[in-house]
Amino acid sequence: MKFLKNSLIVSILLTLTLVSCDKGGNPSPGGTTVQKYAGDWYIKAVDSDGSDVFDYTLHSTYNTSANDNTMWIDDFENGYWIKCKVTVNLADGTFSATASENLYDGSLVTITDGKIEKNAATSLGGHTVDKISFRAHFDYDSDGYDILYEGHKRTGFLEDEY
Repeated sequence: MKFLKNSLIVSILLTLTLVSCDKGGNPSPGGTTVQKYAGDWYIKAVDSDGSDVFDYTLHSTYNTSANDNTMWIDDFENGYWIKCKVTVNLADGTFSATASENLYDGSLVTITDGKIEKNAATSLGGHTVDKISFRAHFDYDSDGYDILYEGHKRTGFLEDEY
């Protein structure tokens, strides 16, 4: 009797495991609104006087949870410590922010002249890639200095890594 009871339980469990909730077809999870501007970037920066601030450092751009026309710019505290939200013009790749909170230090950062250009840069290994550039002003800098960021999209090829 015990064998019959165990067999019934196993049969029920097996049946439930084989039943699928898939409606069939080829489901598409879709994408995000800023997916064509999201990615990893090697960016260098200079200040308003042209002095080097940092050499090529890995940054990322990625969608916000709102999934609207906003994205994050994030250097993971490896460059000038920036993580702020920018508004993107989805048609032409320009972006900006006015007094956006910098999540790494609580300052406010204003981003101007932001642009992502398709196939406008060359990677370290000589590949044609997208270019990113923007100007950032941090509210704690009363001297009016801006940080000028410019870089290119990361390819993932070993010869392109810094």
